[in-house]
Amino acid sequence: MAELWFYHLENASVDEALPELLTKLMERGGRAVVCSQEESRLEHLDSHLWTFRDDSFLPHGRAEAEHVEHQPIVLSDRTDNPNAASMLFCLDGAAPGDVSAWDRVVVMFEANDETSVARARALWAAQKKSDIPISYWKQNEMGRWERKA
Repeated sequence: MAELWFYHLENASVDEALPELLTKLMERGGRAVVCSQEESRLEHLDSHLWTFRDDSFLPHGRAEAEHVEHQPIVLSDRTDNPNAASMLFCLDGAAPGDVSAWDRVVVMFEANDETSVARARALWAAQKKSDIPISYWKQNEMGRWERKA
């Protein structure tokens, strides 16, 4: 059954948190789709995931590229699943659509982005009425994720 996780970024940005979560997923053999409706975010991530560390990178591709089905991470403005991923990461207020189509959907929102916070709250309220398990995560002072609800 699908799970819906909300990640409230108060002590880190998407640029800091997302690569770490994707790295952990790939270490377990997982695949992901990262969705944003903001082309500038997708362009930035396309570069950032190659360079976020001096000693590491995250192989990925854009949804519109050839052979996207072979990419472990796909950057897209849609929530379809071109690479048979188990996880969907929604950024910048992107709506996940049918959550049940995934093993886990992670809605990431930065505390300083009022629009994304409002969309996350609305999605939380709507999903509370469904059978899909949902949880809310925040970073503590040490930078570790803690489940709060």
